[in-house]
Parts: sequence; structure tokens; C-alpha cells
Amino acid sequence: MAVDAHDSALLRQFLDPDTKETGFTAIVAKYQERLYGHIRRLVIEHEDANDILQNVFIKVWNSLDGFKMQSQLYTWLYRIATNECLSFLEQKRKKATQSLEGEKSIALLKADGYFDPAKLEWKLQLAIQQLPEKQRIVFNLRYFDGMPYQKMSLILDTSEGSLKASYHHAVKKIEEYLLSH
Repeated sequence: MAVDAHDSALLRQFLDPDTKETGFTAIVAKYQERLYGHIRRLVIEHEDANDILQNVFIKVWNSLDGFKMQSQLYTWLYRIATNECLSFLEQKRKKATQSLEGEKSIALLKADGYFDPAKLEWKLQLAIQQLPEKQRIVFNLRYFDGMPYQKMSLILDTSEGSLKASYHHAVKKIEEYLLSH
């Protein structure tokens, strides 16, 4: 799948030394909101999401010259963002036990003004936090971003069948959580 025309123009602008910063700024402007939403759903805390987003764009700046244009820019960016989230979550997991971490995520979610406890989305977010990490990532990509399994497969380097199974299990667990809470 080739890069779309608008992204191709932005990439050409980035690769030109005279317009590199302008091209990069345009790429950031186009994708930062979508990437932030993806990251925020995975790590919950606003400050962590902002830090990870900055790390993502630092990596993009340093490696965009090597982007081979064999996939959509969007897919490539999501893969970097997902990998950054996974690294962050792994580091965080090493600092705390799994049971305490789940409780902490739920406590952070409850204290976060971004989510309204009177709304169903708040309960949905609580249910999502109960999921194992892989199921949580797959659910977020599919449910919130509407990402096709084919693109998820490229981002997560996992088979489409495995992703479909993870999504199915996640949906069942979320349904059970919502019905019992």
C-alpha cells in the first residue's frame, strides 16, 4: 500500500533540507491528535501520554529519512506510537506488581477529569483497564480508531486471525464487566 498523495507531499517537503522543519511541523499537526488519543487510551494519564507523544515525534524526526513508503505514513506512525506505549507499560510494570498496577490505573481513571463518571464511556474505560495488555491495545485500535485488522497486523506484527480472536475476547470481557457493574 503506497503513501497517499498528501502524505507524499509532506514527506517530500521533509526530505528537502530547505523545508524539512515545515514538512515535519505539518506531519505533527496532521497526526498528533489521533496519536495522542491512541496513546492516552493505552496509558491513561495525560502527562504520560504527552511524554510518549513527544518521544514518538522525536523518533519520527530521527528516522523519517529512512521511511520506505511501502505502507501508509499513518500506519508507520501508529506502529511507533504503539511500540513506545508498550515499552512504557513494560517499564511501568517492572516497577509495580500486576495487581497493584491495575488498581492504580483504575484509581487514576477515577481521578481524571477527562472522563465523566456519569457517562457510559467512563464505565467502558474501567472495563478496558481490566483487559490484558494485548487485548486492550487491539480493542482500542479497533473500537476507537476503527482500524482494519490488516493495518493492525502491520502495526502489531501479529496475524489477523490472532487480532480477531483478541478483539472477540476483549469484547466478551467488556460486556461481562458492563453487565456486572
